This record gives sequence, C-alpha cells and structure tokens, in this order.
Amino acid sequence: MSSLKDVAALYQNLKTEWSKKPRKLDKCGELLNKIKVALTQLTFLPSNNTAANQKELILARDVLEIGAQWAVAVKDVKAFERFMSQLKCYYYDYQDHLPASTYMYQLLGLNLLFLLSQNRVAEFHTELERLPVDVIKADPYVRHPIALEQYLMEGSYNKIFLAKGNVPAESYTLFMDTLLDTVRGEIAACIEKAYMCISCTEAARRLNLSSQQAILDYGKKRNWTLGTDNCYHFNAAEETCAAAAGVLPSSELAEQTIEYARHLEMIV
Repeated sequence: MSSLKDVAALYQNLKTEWSKKPRKLDKCGELLNKIKVALTQLTFLPSNNTAANQKELILARDVLEIGAQWAVAVKDVKAFERFMSQLKCYYYDYQDHLPASTYMYQLLGLNLLFLLSQNRVAEFHTELERLPVDVIKADPYVRHPIALEQYLMEGSYNKIFLAKGNVPAESYTLFMDTLLDTVRGEIAACIEKAYMCISCTEAARRLNLSSQQAILDYGKKRNWTLGTDNCYHFNAAEETCAAAAGVLPSSELAEQTIEYARHLEMIV
C-alpha cells in the first residue's frame, strides 16, 4: 500500500520531468499512470482538515493539473476532459480547505475553450456561471473564451481567426485550432448555399486559408467541384432539377417578389 511519502516522491519525479525542455511526454504519461493508481490508496478527502490531510489534497490537485496539461500536449481530448472533471471538485468543493492554485483559472479558461470548440454551448454557459464575477471581468484566461463566444454569436468569424495569434497560453492552441476548424466548416456550408460558383482565391480569403494548395486540399475534403475556370461550382444539379420540375430559379423568384412589392405599394 502506497503512503503519502511514496506518492510525493512520484510527484516530484513527475514535476521534474514536466519542467524539462523539451519534455519527454511518454515518461510523464508513465509517471501519471503510476501516481493515479497510488492516489486511490490515499484518503484525499477533507475529513479532518489536518496538515497531512491538506497535503494529500494539494498533492492530488497538483498531479491532476499536470495531467490536464499533459493531455493537451499529447492531444488526448478525452483524457483532458477526465482530468478536468476530477479537478473541478478541488477547485469548487474543496476550495475552503486549500490554498489557491496558480493554474486554476488558466485550466478553467482552457476548459471553457474546449467546450466552445466542441460546440457544447449550454455546458459552456453552465461552467461560466460557476465563476466569480470579478474573474469573468478581468482574468485573461477566462476572458479569451468569453470573447470568442461573443464573436461566434455576432458572426464575426474574422475576429476568431485573428484571435489565434493572441492566445493567453500555449496550451490553448489545440482547442483554438479545433474551434477554427469548426468555424471554417460553418463558413464553407454558407458558401455552398449562397454561391453558384466562387473563385479559389475568394474562397481561400473567406476561409482564411493562406495558400492555393490549402484551398485545393480543403475543397477536396468537402468534395467541391473545381471547374477549368479555377472556380468552385455549387448547386448546378439542384438548379437543373428545379427547372425540370417547374420550380422558379432564384433570380426569377426575386424579380416576381419585387414586382409584387411594387404593386402592393401602388395599392397602399
């Protein structure tokens, strides 16, 4: 059975490995697995608020914080979610028993960005409501995902692309990239519905893709039809079917609507 001293020794090894540049992520992962097993043999519950009990709580919290950051570094999204689920009880339920963590709001802000990148907006707002008002207003780690959510609500996608170069911590890059992919998908879906055709150059500009090859790869990914005129063509088959079925094309429908409005104005 592991003692607090044994777990503390493992944690020191983990902390040393995590602080190295470059980090050996495989080694950190092995140490995390050992510590997680060892922690199950400790109480780490705020039962009697003794010094030893508090050390257990702090140790468990610090391990989980490194675990969450490690999960992001190895791009293991499910592991990150598990670590954050465990961490939140230390941040919220045990906060009266522990000194404040320097990583608390960085990781809670990162969790907000994670939820936003997964389009889990209801959970995003639920987690946001758990934070103090002064933190929501001033903390840079929390303000970043809040601003992004506001940009999404406004449809200011260009501001989201610009925000990629202004993340508050390196760990935010993973979920920022995921969010950008989601936004790019929304823009692409709008392009498919709004245009009969669009040039590669214009499509790249709207999707914030930096090169000709990038837009070609993206178009291939979405099964877009690239014509000899170097433009992507959409809805050609739908327009043909609509015409065959006697459905008015959009331009003719617009003309009729304008004509109806003109007659209505004359009547009024």
